[in-house]
Amino acid sequence: MAKKVKNEKELLKEALRLIMEDAVKRKIVEFEATDSQDLKIEYSYRLLVHDKKISPLPKDQVTLPKIKHRLVMWAMHQLPAGHELLK
Repeated sequence: MAKKVKNEKELLKEALRLIMEDAVKRKIVEFEATDSQDLKIEYSYRLLVHDKKISPLPKDQVTLPKIKHRLVMWAMHQLPAGHELLK
């Protein structure tokens, strides 16, 4: 398993915010208040793969913890240098 990232929960939250904000702006999806966190995580992962912003996990390795880690790593590359979550 990949190394634990400092501020992982906050980085995942930021990744979801960025991805969902973009998806709504592009009118790709509308999220409901009843949508689960896991559903949003999986949707975000699939959207990034579809947009070719991240490479997909091998089919036999697609698990929620690995998807979360991919989203965290993506978010780390999207934030500007010196962002408080990267410290």
